[in-house]
Amino acid sequence: MVFSSLEFIFQFLPIFLLIYFLCPARYKNFCLFAGSMLFYLYGVWDTPLYLALFGASMAVNYFFGCRIARSRARFRRRKRLFWGVAYNLFWLLLFKYTGFFTENINGILRLMGLSLELPVFAPVLPVGISFYTFQAISYLADVYRKTAEYEPSFVNFAMYISMFPQLIAGPIVTYSSIKKEISRRSHSMRAVEEGLKTFTIGLGLKVLLANRLGGLWNEAGTVGYESISTPFAWLAITAFSLQIYFDFYGYSLMAKGLGRIMGFTIPENFHDPYLSLSMTEFWRRWHMTLGSWFRDYVYIPLGGSRKGKLMTFRNMLAVWALTGFWHGASWNFILWGLLMFALISVEKLGLIRILERVPALGHLYMAFAISVSWVLFAVTDLSQMAVYFTRLFPFLPQSEGMAYFAGDYLKYGRLYGLSLAAGLVFATGLPMKLYRRFKNSPAAAVVLLAVFWGCVYCMKMGMDDPFLYFRF
Repeated sequence: MVFSSLEFIFQFLPIFLLIYFLCPARYKNFCLFAGSMLFYLYGVWDTPLYLALFGASMAVNYFFGCRIARSRARFRRRKRLFWGVAYNLFWLLLFKYTGFFTENINGILRLMGLSLELPVFAPVLPVGISFYTFQAISYLADVYRKTAEYEPSFVNFAMYISMFPQLIAGPIVTYSSIKKEISRRSHSMRAVEEGLKTFTIGLGLKVLLANRLGGLWNEAGTVGYESISTPFAWLAITAFSLQIYFDFYGYSLMAKGLGRIMGFTIPENFHDPYLSLSMTEFWRRWHMTLGSWFRDYVYIPLGGSRKGKLMTFRNMLAVWALTGFWHGASWNFILWGLLMFALISVEKLGLIRILERVPALGHLYMAFAISVSWVLFAVTDLSQMAVYFTRLFPFLPQSEGMAYFAGDYLKYGRLYGLSLAAGLVFATGLPMKLYRRFKNSPAAAVVLLAVFWGCVYCMKMGMDDPFLYFRF
């Protein structure tokens, strides 16, 4: 069940909120926990063992959190932290990466001329495992470092891990950031109103913008990368760049809105990233909770920038290799992470000062860098990725027999031009600034109502594509 579905908006959400607000304050956490487990059960209905895995994850992490907090000897605390983190990573590696490692080992064995082939284990990825694993690890690390006290109530802890607004695709919410709201939070009609407005904006970005822009990117795949012109290739990757932004930004806003309705302050995940002048700045504005997680639990523990330039670059390499691999068990994601490391490294060596001094140059650089980097992210097949680059850059060596329809970019430009223009305008952040200025006016209410019912119409017509980040 996704947020941009009629089942969620007209069935699950109103029934849940009715029960939630009727519950006495002391039972609200249990109500949210139970509702979140039902939400998760819907998502894993065909693989119910994943619900048991999720429940076991909550129980084991609760146990390790308690044991770490109650251990006085440092070596015992460290030992229990190690086993807690190992437990979480074991399941993530098993389900997400075993198939990748096995296929690559088999490839090496074939190159060596050996007939031995290992069986490939590639199960369906448990819903939300990348996100709830990171939340559990951050909780254990914070309890170990004593930056957060452990949660004595299992229900409260389980509610934190399973909270459905951010369970499946984030934002990644650390325990310490919402500890006070878990224990005590306020509810009001004003908060409900603000939450519904935020949810509606996110829904509109997802359904009316991201889904439509995704259609243009899908057209390129349908036609075949070898059969598209250079202008069409640039149009398509621009569409994907906007699609992935509004898809994930829309989901994050919906999660934030739902959290606000229930009294939680879910952190911002995006801050106009496409206005950045450098890739360094971009990653301070894009998926900010993931960036903060890697900074706090990987980069700084490795030493951050405290041990000289060489170690700083080593730590950056570790972070970006892991960031790429976290997004998917595929070589294209590893290459994407390494490209991010390379660009940010070059910027640290002095390029960033030039880009910030000449904003026009910075924007041109980012328009090019963002588009190229998303090709590595979007195209998982390396041979097809190579084909796509030959279409983006026609001066590269071309394969024989590649032909395309010369006017394809005009055809698809007419079909998707309005969506592209709207996407570019919304990427500037100006519509959101305008909304924040007039959000309490009657005109804003009318616009949001129109957006909501427009989304409902599109979903009724079957235009309710799944969120891109669900697969990560």
